[in-house]
This record gives sequence, C-alpha cells and structure tokens, in this order.
Amino acid sequence: MKKTGTLTFFCGKMGAGKSTESKAISIEKNAVLISEDSWLSVHYPDQIKTFDDYLKFSSMIKPFIKSHVKNILKTGTDVVLDFPANTVNQRRWFKQLCVDIECEHELVFIDLSNDKCLLQIAKRRLEQPERAQFDNEAMFNHVTKFFEAPLDSEELNIVHVLDDV
Repeated sequence: MKKTGTLTFFCGKMGAGKSTESKAISIEKNAVLISEDSWLSVHYPDQIKTFDDYLKFSSMIKPFIKSHVKNILKTGTDVVLDFPANTVNQRRWFKQLCVDIECEHELVFIDLSNDKCLLQIAKRRLEQPERAQFDNEAMFNHVTKFFEAPLDSEELNIVHVLDDV
C-alpha cells in the first residue's frame, strides 16, 4: 500500500504568522499549500464583511476542502493547510481528516504574545491596506476570545514555536 502524505496545519492567534510559516513549510517540504484566505476570496469575493460572514463561508468550503485534501494526501503528497486550528473543534476537524485516511499530521503551534501579534497585525495592515477592515486591534481582541491553545489530551503531533521576546 502506498504511503499517504503528511498534513501540516497551524494554531496561533491572529497575527502570529501562520500564513507566513505555512508558505515557508510548504516550500521546505515541497508540499501542496492550500490557503483558506485564497479560497474564500476566490469563491466569495467581497462577501465577507464581518466575523460571522467569515464563519459562515469558511464552513461552506470545508466539505470540499476535506475531500480535496484527502485525495491529495492519498497520492503520497504532503499538504500544508493554511487554515486556523485555533479551537478544539477546529483541530478535531483536522485530526478526523487524518484518521479517515490514516495519514500523519503535524500541528505547528505558533505561541506569540498578544503584543507581538498586534505589532505584526499593524505591519501587515501597512503592507496590505486592503486588509485594514479586519486587521485591527478590535478584531484581534474579538477573535482571541475564542482561541484555545492545544492540549495534550487532544493527542496531536505538536511542533511548538515559542515567542522569542
């Protein structure tokens, strides 16, 4: 039986650098990179105006993404998913995907302080002004209320990246 690929996914507060790290890891592993932001902007252009809109449209693409990723992993190709795994329920979705096809996984937990995340959000807002509507302190504070750091009880293969400041 052919070996399945490995799924890499990310946990970290808004602004922690998950997208930046996902790009680097996909290059390092020669893996397929699938970005939630890219999929949402193509499938639902100009339709995501609020956090609730994001939740709605994100959940709508998940069944297709799950099927697509499983098919790629079954070929033996590694996949890097730039989708948030910031709650227990989100991580359960990723883990079930791996259980379904018996593939390995890696959760990269980027553990940065709120201050460092906010600094990175401010920098990103300057570099990508089109993101200013969502990349702000109020949205960070709202989204961070839902953040749950991964627990040992979740039985995930965690690569823990600590804040170096």
